[in-house]
Amino acid sequence: MTDPDEIASYGPAAVPRARRPAIAGLGMTPIGKVYGTPAAELAAEAVRLAAADAGLRLADIDGLLTSSGVTPGAGLHLQQMLGLTGLGLSCDMQAFGTTAAAMVQYASMAVMTGMAQAVACVFADVPLRQDKATGTAYDGSRFAPAGWRGLLTASGIGAATTMYALAASRHMTVYGTTSEQLGHIAVAQRQWAALSPLAQMREPITLEDHQSSRWVSEPLHLLDCCLVSNGGIAVIVTSAQRAAELAQPPVHVLGWAQSHPGRPRESFGLVSGAATAGPAALAMAGVKLADIDVTELYDCYTYTVMITLEDYGFCAKGEGGPFAASGVLGPGGKLMLNTGGGELSGYYLWGMTPLSEAVIQARGQGGDRQAGRHDLVLVSGNGGVLDHHATLVLGRG
Repeated sequence: MTDPDEIASYGPAAVPRARRPAIAGLGMTPIGKVYGTPAAELAAEAVRLAAADAGLRLADIDGLLTSSGVTPGAGLHLQQMLGLTGLGLSCDMQAFGTTAAAMVQYASMAVMTGMAQAVACVFADVPLRQDKATGTAYDGSRFAPAGWRGLLTASGIGAATTMYALAASRHMTVYGTTSEQLGHIAVAQRQWAALSPLAQMREPITLEDHQSSRWVSEPLHLLDCCLVSNGGIAVIVTSAQRAAELAQPPVHVLGWAQSHPGRPRESFGLVSGAATAGPAALAMAGVKLADIDVTELYDCYTYTVMITLEDYGFCAKGEGGPFAASGVLGPGGKLMLNTGGGELSGYYLWGMTPLSEAVIQARGQGGDRQAGRHDLVLVSGNGGVLDHHATLVLGRG
């Protein structure tokens, strides 16, 4: 891994305080079973809401980073939809679940270098259809007609869930992780969701509910799997100096990193890119894991939460299952994890789910679910099947 001092030399601490990046605006459209609005319109509305939230005019935005989910729409043409002119930065990005954190990273570097002064980062997706079952939204056979992906589909691996089931199975075989231990993650996040008016699923669940929910791909039950949601979310990144003059408490971007391990056979299911990106982001921010107050992890599956906890260092490798079952999670636990219910029970807009909740928590605007201490927030994004990872360290001061 790169030396921590070297990492810090090109992070926010390396530039004058006034030019350090901060998130100044957050825009969220209605999310969940929202039908009839194209992804592009949701993306445009999210940007408008983020600008209004920050107290900016649309004309103040001079950078635009866009991303879509399984339904295209939020692309470069969003500039015309919003009437933006003279942008210094524009790009359509795709790194799957890592994209949101990566957009904030690139926006931060643009602000630090003067390439742009206010960068909108937006994601929108509308996979849900009123006349289709939820499970069809991510049917892998739609996206893998040929090549290597086609071979996977032909072999019966038609969706990401199957690959994550293989990853979870390997972790269980090597370390003795159990389905019940994963269930504790699902139960804890539902407890958080019950406190959030933004969450799609607020009815309490028990470990027994988890265990009795149907198999999706063994060893993953239905309650091990994330929701499917329609909606759009945007954030605006600007300089700390400018953010301090705007309408919302600034959320400073203190550190970041990415890791793209691909899918090495020797470590598949046992180690993720979080093992590299997490320590690097903390080093850039100049903080330690013990300093983190709130943690918002990408949780497409309960297993993803568990392995990220291990790889970030919250527990030793192989002890993620017992750690999750030890009582540290949920509103009464010592680890403030996925405080909005995450993607399992809150809403699923890829990496914007943990990022949006992180901004809410860092601002102190979480209402009944607000963490008492929220000076430092750790955010993760996971893409592919553990192929990609991005980490952010955010702070309110």
